[in-house]
Formats: sequence, structure tokens, C-alpha cells
Amino acid sequence: MNPFHLPQTAPRIGTAVITALLLLPAIVSCGGKGTSEPLDRWHDGQRTVRTSAPVLRAGTRLLSAGDYENFRLTGEALTQPGAEAALLFHSDGESGYEVLLHNGPIDGTRKSGSLASVRNLYRSLAEDGEWFGFEIAVRGRNIVVRIDTTEVVCYTEPEHPYRTEAHARQRLGHGAIALCGIQGEVVLRDLRIERLGKEARNEADTLPPVDERTDGVIRLQQRDFPVIDYHVHLKGGLTKEQAHAMSMNYGICYGVAPNAGEGGVGRMLADDEEVYAYFDEVEKMPFLRGVQGEGRKWTATFSQEALGVFDYLFTDAMTIIDHKGRNSRIYRPEEVHYDGVTKEGYMDRLVDQTVLILANEPADIFANPTYLPDDMAPDYDEYWTDERVERILDVLQRHGIALEINARYRIPSFDIIRRAKERGIRFTFGTNNVDADFGRLEYCVDAVERCGLTADDMWFPSMSVRRSRPVVLYNTFE
Repeated sequence: MNPFHLPQTAPRIGTAVITALLLLPAIVSCGGKGTSEPLDRWHDGQRTVRTSAPVLRAGTRLLSAGDYENFRLTGEALTQPGAEAALLFHSDGESGYEVLLHNGPIDGTRKSGSLASVRNLYRSLAEDGEWFGFEIAVRGRNIVVRIDTTEVVCYTEPEHPYRTEAHARQRLGHGAIALCGIQGEVVLRDLRIERLGKEARNEADTLPPVDERTDGVIRLQQRDFPVIDYHVHLKGGLTKEQAHAMSMNYGICYGVAPNAGEGGVGRMLADDEEVYAYFDEVEKMPFLRGVQGEGRKWTATFSQEALGVFDYLFTDAMTIIDHKGRNSRIYRPEEVHYDGVTKEGYMDRLVDQTVLILANEPADIFANPTYLPDDMAPDYDEYWTDERVERILDVLQRHGIALEINARYRIPSFDIIRRAKERGIRFTFGTNNVDADFGRLEYCVDAVERCGLTADDMWFPSMSVRRSRPVVLYNTFE
């Protein structure tokens, strides 16, 4: 909902007032290009308000004096729990891009720094009750948003941006700055704005803009459908800096996770001390912070307290204890041993192990779900019978575990996704990348459309129940 669409009883900014305000920059500006000046003259629809520290409550609407094209705006904000406000630019009070100020848990609501409905963010780098800095810069077709010193949005409007009818006026051009209180109380202070020349460009913006005519992600963003890849690993040449740039360019929030345990690929955490050290590294990074339980010994290796500092925890059934008690990584053909057991018998063992894993290991998300060994994968639908699928869905539902829709392996099938949705099971998106070239969640975007998923079907860390689940050591190891 556009926060400027207020009830009829709310004061509105008249057209004549808007026109007058937009013509004021030559009168009220104390400086020219390159000079930062206070942003302190507003109109609330009835009168002029002079302040660089406005208090925004539900229904508050302020429109600045002056017209801005390229600019750099800075300030500080203080939010109370549950509070939300918006700052619009290139606006006439209704149009323009909108930056949100809203903190709190990762619960599916859009967070501070979001370029609303274009680059929605779901984890805030700021905290309620603490002042934090923000910056918005427009240079040419590029928009940058920072929270404190961290860049959280770098969006370049393409030649043909995709916009729904509701967001048709969400375009770059020029206009005023507008402030809107949505709920609770948000206090701003030290608002300053610097005019930049028409030639201003962001030299750090080196990635080509996404072609939104064919991009599925922007279509989800315009519907405020949360686009989060919870299953990204920093390996195969993917650095945190590269992941950060890709995330902003593609419009996909990343959850970056190391492996905790043994037997995986990439960075492996070996004990609680390494878990805490890693968390210290990523605490202030602009990602969701996850960790993957790897292998089947991880629940005996790490404490729930240590793993509990992360936003979420996920595991899979790609490592099982096979019918002869061997540790088998089923994604490695050389470790898949049938030894006189039919593939149907092996499949039964795989389902049994999956049920044990999900019932006894306190994970939030079942990742790489329904994965099969390479020589069984071509007959996926035959092996995943109704009875076997129901066993997996039963345990997910019983323990409040989310089902990952995996973009790399294109699993689970749309049929299984639909059946899970009917049960009220929640979903996450994940890739499980091996390098830096891992796409844009294409299978997940397709699943949304093909299976009729809505934002209400998605899982968020605020829904986690893993801390209340006991750890059961159900395997024996030599």
C-alpha cells in the first residue's frame, strides 16, 4: 500500500501548494551543487513546518520545499518497536521511489533501507531504540541506499523498467522529498541534502542493469513477495563482496551459510569456538546469517546455544547411514552402494533416514529435499510414491520445518510443492551453489506461479521452533 493513500479525513497536500513548493529551490537554497544544506522546510498540507528533525507518526505527511534530481541525502533515524516510516524522492506527494525505515525481527516485513517494491530487504542492520544513520543518493539512473556505513541497495533503473499498475509512477525523474509516518513513531534528525550535477554518476556501479522485461524477480518484488535465497555458500570463487554486489544487482536477498560438521565442500566449522568466531565475522554483513548442519554427526558436535546465534539452521538428507551402517554421501556416486539391495529397497532406506533426520535434528529448513542419487534421479516420480511423499510431509508438518524449493536441483517437484502447500507447510528458496555463477532462482520463481504460492506460504526465521526441540542422537558411529 502506498503510504500516501490516507483516509479521506487525513489532510492532503493541494496541487497549488505542491506546485509552489517545487518552484522554491532558488529561494530557499543556501548553496549550489556540491554544498550540503539542511533539509528543514516542509509543508504538511495545511502549513509550513520548519524542522530538520521531524517526528513521524501514523498519518504524518510532509513534503519538502525544492525540486531535486541528482542528490545525496543523509540523516539519522530512531525507531520504536513496530514503528515504520517512509521517505519518498522524485515525488509530488504520491509518486516516486520509497525508502522504508522499519526494524525488528526477520518476520517477512520489509526492513530499513528497502527501496520499496523494487529492492525489498528482510533483515535490518539497525536496531529499534538506537539511532542509526542512513543515506540515499541518486546519480543518473542509479540509486544507492546505505544504512549506517553499509550499502544495502544499489539499483540502476533500466531503459525499460517493469512496473505494475499500482507502481506505475515509481520512476526516476525529479521532484520533492516526502516523509510519511506509517505506524508507531519514527524520529529523524540532522537531515541534510546535497545537490549533485546532471553529470553525476556512480563510478562503483559496474554491473549491467537487469533487463526487467524478462526478469521474474522484479515481478515478485512488485507484488512484495519475499525473494530470499537462504542457501548461498561462499565457495567456488564466490567472495562476500561479490555476493553482496550480486544480491543488490539481482534484487535477491541472500542468506549466506557455512557448513558446520564434516564431509561437505567449502568452509567447514569444526566446533563451537569456530561457530562463534564465524558469527562475529558476519554479524554486521548485509545478509541473513545461516548455518548448515553437515553430515550426521553435527548434533553431537555443536551445542544448540552456539548454533542458536544464527538466524536459521538447515540440513538435508544427502548424507545418510546406509543399510550396512556406512556413512554415504549420496551426491557422490562412488559412495552409493546397493550391495544386494534393490533400488526400491535403497529408496526405502533413504526415506527412513530422512524421517529420522527431520524428527531428531533441530533444523528450521529441509534443504535439497527429495534429492536422489544420480542413477535414480531419472525415475524421480516413480521412486517418490504417494506413500513416501506423505511420510516426509508428515514429519515436516509435525515439527514446523520449512521445505526448501531448490533452484540448483529443481526439486521438489511441483506436485510435491502443491501437496505441501495444501498441508500448510511453509517454504523457502535456496540454491546450494558450487561457485559464483548460480542463477536467479529461476525454478523458485516458476514454482510460485505454477503452484500458486503467496507470501503467506513462505517461512521466516521469526517462525523458528528449533530452540525448543530436543536433540536426539539416533545413529551410532564407529
